[in-house]
Amino acid sequence: MYKKIIVPVDPAAIAVGETILTKAKSLLDAGGEIVLLTIIEDIPGYLAIDVPVDLIEGAITDAKAKLVTLKEKTGVSAHLEIRSGAPAREILATAEEHKADLIIVGSHVPDFSNYFIGATADRVVRHSKISVLVVR
Repeated sequence: MYKKIIVPVDPAAIAVGETILTKAKSLLDAGGEIVLLTIIEDIPGYLAIDVPVDLIEGAITDAKAKLVTLKEKTGVSAHLEIRSGAPAREILATAEEHKADLIIVGSHVPDFSNYFIGATADRVVRHSKISVLVVR
């Protein structure tokens, strides 16, 4: 079905990550590739001075450990990638750089500001040039 699938996972919502990674495996062509992605959000400049330097490094280390554990738990072979920046923008950039043909993104229970799907999922759906599967 799909040759390259981007699976962005929020390390704080690893259960959703397990669901979408398993879904990606079921949709992947033989010989295809899954890119398991997480994004560490940038700290606004006005807060950066008050944040310990090793906080970001710790977040990256923690995120990588969670992705490795997720891969092992699901048994899914995937390329790990950790990026920093705005989540929706980085998901779309990763998809473009890898020439992906599908993004599978999890969505949380929305609030009034993003009633139908989560804010990141909404932005990815609106701006993606490729197919996006939103999983709840």
